[in-house]
Amino acid sequence: MKQLDKKPITWKDWVKMAVVMGLYIWFLAWVDAWWGLIVVPFIFDIYITKKIPWTWWKDLENPVTRTIMSWVDAIVFALVAVYFVNIYFFQNYTIPSSSLEKSLLVGDYLFVSKMSYGPRVPQTPLSLPLVQHTLPGGAKSYSELIQWDYKRVSPKPVQLNDIVVFNYPSGDTVVANPAYQAQDFYGVCLMLGRDVVSQSYTLPNLDNLSPYQQRAMLNYYRSVGRQYIENNAAEFGEVMARPVDRRENYVKRCVGLPGQTLQIKDRIVYLDGKANKEPDNVQYNYRIQLRDGRRDLPEQVAHDLHLSNDDLYGRNGFHHTGIMPLTAATRDKLLEMTNLVESIEIDSMGAVHDLYPLNAVTGWTLDNYGPIWIPKKGESIDLSIENIAVYERPIAVYEGNKLEVRPDGTILINDSVTTSYTFKMDYYWMQGDNRHNSADSRFWGFVPEDHIVGKPIMIWLSIDKDRSWFDGHIRWSRLFRWVENMN
Repeated sequence: MKQLDKKPITWKDWVKMAVVMGLYIWFLAWVDAWWGLIVVPFIFDIYITKKIPWTWWKDLENPVTRTIMSWVDAIVFALVAVYFVNIYFFQNYTIPSSSLEKSLLVGDYLFVSKMSYGPRVPQTPLSLPLVQHTLPGGAKSYSELIQWDYKRVSPKPVQLNDIVVFNYPSGDTVVANPAYQAQDFYGVCLMLGRDVVSQSYTLPNLDNLSPYQQRAMLNYYRSVGRQYIENNAAEFGEVMARPVDRRENYVKRCVGLPGQTLQIKDRIVYLDGKANKEPDNVQYNYRIQLRDGRRDLPEQVAHDLHLSNDDLYGRNGFHHTGIMPLTAATRDKLLEMTNLVESIEIDSMGAVHDLYPLNAVTGWTLDNYGPIWIPKKGESIDLSIENIAVYERPIAVYEGNKLEVRPDGTILINDSVTTSYTFKMDYYWMQGDNRHNSADSRFWGFVPEDHIVGKPIMIWLSIDKDRSWFDGHIRWSRLFRWVENMN
């Protein structure tokens, strides 16, 4: 190793140190993490005392090693920078599903602002940047060796009708097989458990049971289903738990705020008895009858109306079912094609199994749901056997209490009999704009405030997987559009 004389300290070194130190202390004050002051002596050493050979590799005689180490240094610096930018300022997000069409489309790439609602201090700080939870090959991208409590810097509330990115609430438990990770684990357990039990017994009519008996039976189905998954690890993989900030990212529209009473009546969302404004591009499923026995729309018509191949030819697409999601504008354009279209009628969604809550029989459907009060921090609700299923998950899972319901309807929280509960967090109700094709709060319930990630700001790229490079593969008209204008 070459021996180099240390350069004398100049006023420029002092200025650099002062600027970096000032910015670092401002950052610590902003995130209220004063334990970070332990780094201050090291910053001082980098610029002033230089006792630690931070760039020792620059003194190596082997030029190849110096070159390799210079690249390693640059890559490590870039990864650390990306880590902090992703946590505190913004991150990239890609729309994976059609749940927000036609507001946000599959293949839209978004800048998501962490500042809009206040950046969340990482609860699992030991994680690799650019991956949410899984590395290529299936290994975890994070370690749970260190876990921090929920904390948000300069918090700001989510506004009604905002499009929001958040961690999937039911993603606290998943199976290792990626083929099943997109499905709600608890809903899959319930479905499988019901099927397993039905092979040996006649299932009771839940409508004839009391609320406690319904709860007990549905919880039993779910436990049987979980046991089935654990016994068939070759198919499903290991059952895993994920911390809040490592759960899958979802994007939906906030249609209900803390403290509001939400009800869906004939597809329209009502808040405290008043109809909420529908998104401009809201979609519902329609049953379409074509003339002359046709089963498919002409290709040019589908192209002009921006209908996706999934909607046309997917497993539940128009070709197989005669049903397709449409905006009001697209429906009206099709109705004008009287030589092609015979009739278009709304496909009214009847009773749907396994809506939230999963351990009660409510009779609610996707189109007629509730009323349901959305929990608000500091506000209390009276608890009873009739509503405990709705609020059990926020109380027991999101806020970490022990909850027990006895056969006589008595409710215990942390081993104490209670008839009410005061919530520690705000909660939100999220739905997709593609209302009949969105796995949202109607299936898995409230989104706690500690699950909020950020707000999509801008579409920086949009790719249409159904089109070729010379036929609209890049949706140029969507580039650099502000998401806030998509109301």
